[in-house]
Amino acid sequence: MNASRNNASRRKFLMSAAAASVGAIAFPTVVPARALGRDGSAAPSDRIVLGTIGVGGRGRGLNRMFLQQPDVQLVAVCDVDASHRQQAVAEVNEQVGNDDCASYHDFRELLARDDIEAVIVATPDHWHAIPTIAAAHAGKDIYCEKPLTNTVAEGRAIVDAVDRHGRILQVGSHERSGDNARFACELVQNGRIGRVHTVRINLPDNDNHHQEAKALAEVPGPEPIPDGFDYDFWLGHTPRVPYAEARCHFWWRFNLAYGGGEMTDRGAHVIDIAQLGLGMDHTGPVHFEAEGRRGEGLYDVFWDYEFTNTYADGTKLIGSTEGPRGLKFEGEDGWIFVEIHGGRLEASSPSLLEETIGPDEIHLGRSPGHQRNFLDSVRSRQRPVAPAEVGHRTATICHLNTLAMLTGRPLAWDPEAEQVTNSEDANRLLSPTMRKPWSL
Repeated sequence: MNASRNNASRRKFLMSAAAASVGAIAFPTVVPARALGRDGSAAPSDRIVLGTIGVGGRGRGLNRMFLQQPDVQLVAVCDVDASHRQQAVAEVNEQVGNDDCASYHDFRELLARDDIEAVIVATPDHWHAIPTIAAAHAGKDIYCEKPLTNTVAEGRAIVDAVDRHGRILQVGSHERSGDNARFACELVQNGRIGRVHTVRINLPDNDNHHQEAKALAEVPGPEPIPDGFDYDFWLGHTPRVPYAEARCHFWWRFNLAYGGGEMTDRGAHVIDIAQLGLGMDHTGPVHFEAEGRRGEGLYDVFWDYEFTNTYADGTKLIGSTEGPRGLKFEGEDGWIFVEIHGGRLEASSPSLLEETIGPDEIHLGRSPGHQRNFLDSVRSRQRPVAPAEVGHRTATICHLNTLAMLTGRPLAWDPEAEQVTNSEDANRLLSPTMRKPWSL
C-alpha cells in the first residue's frame, strides 16, 4: 500500500461525551449485563477489540462466531457495499445488545482506530493482501480467511509484514483445528501407516454452485452498478471492467482475477491437512504437473482437473475432482482418509483409529476452536495453529497447480527461493499486476 496515502488517511476517532451526558439527565441509563461482565462475558478491560474488513456472507458469519466468545468486543465493520455494512451493523448490534457498532467504507479508516487490536479480513481473495499488510503496519493482529492470498508474491509479502511487525496472524483454514484431522496427522507422522508415498487429494467440483458457474459460458454485458456499491473500490488493483452482478458477490471466486475456483476455495482446506500430515508446513513440492478444462466466458477458472505434485523426498500429492471431498494418506503399511468437511476418518484397519499416541511420540496438540485459538494467541503471543507461513505454503501449492494449467507445462519449483526454475512465463504470474493507486 502507498504509505503516504495510508498515513494521510489515519486520524483519531473521538467519541462525544456531551450527547451521552445530556441523555443521562433526561433518561435512566440501561447498561447491558454484557457490558459489566455479568453474563459470563469478560469485563470491558479484559476484552479483545475487533473490527471486520469485508462483511459479505462469510464476514458476517465470522462476526457471529467471534461474538460467541466471552472476551470479544466487535466495534466496527467495513465494506465497499453499503447494504453489507447496514446488514452487518444490525446483526452485530442485535447479537451484542448495543447500538454502537461503527461502519466504514474504507478499510484504512477502520485501521486508523487506536482502540481496535485485531481485525478479521473476509474480503474476496484479491483483497486479502493489501488490507492485511496495512493491518500489520498499523499494529493489528489479523484473522484472514483462506486462501491467504490470490497470488504467491502477495502471500510472501504478508508473511514478511507480519514477521516484521511482530503480529499474530491466523489463516481461516479451520479444518486444521479439527481434533480428528490432527489425530490422523499424528498417526501419519508417528509411522502408523509406514512410510507415506502418496496423498490422494479429492476436490470435487460438482456442487450446485459449481454447476451454475459452469453453465455461464459467456461474459454478461454491462449492467447498472447498484446504489451504495463502490464497484471501482471492489475491483481494487485488478483491471477496470464493466460491472455485472455475476462478477461480484460470491461468484468472484470463479474468475482468476479475484479467486482460483475450487482449487483454492476448498483446496486450501484439503491440501492444508496434507501439508500438516506430511510435516511440510515450511516448504512444498518441487515439481508440479496439472491439466484441466478452463472455463469459457466470465468464469475462467479450471474445472475437471488432475494434478501430481512431487516433494523432494519423492512423496506425491495426486489430486482430481473425484469425491468424496478430503484426502487419503497412503503408506507402505496402510492408509487413512480424512473427510473435508466434517472430519470423518476411515482407515485400512479400524484398529488404527483406536491407537493412542505415546508420551514420547510426536504430538500436534489440540485446538479449542479456530477462532478461540486465534484469540488465545493474541493474548499469549504464541503461534496459532494456522500462521501466515503455513497458509502461504498451502496457497502456493494451489496457485502453482493453476499456473501449470495456464502455461500448459510441468513446473519445476524452488520452495526456498520461491521461483519457478523452468518457466519465466510462470514466474511472471507469481505476482499480480496492480492498477494504480494500489500496490503491495
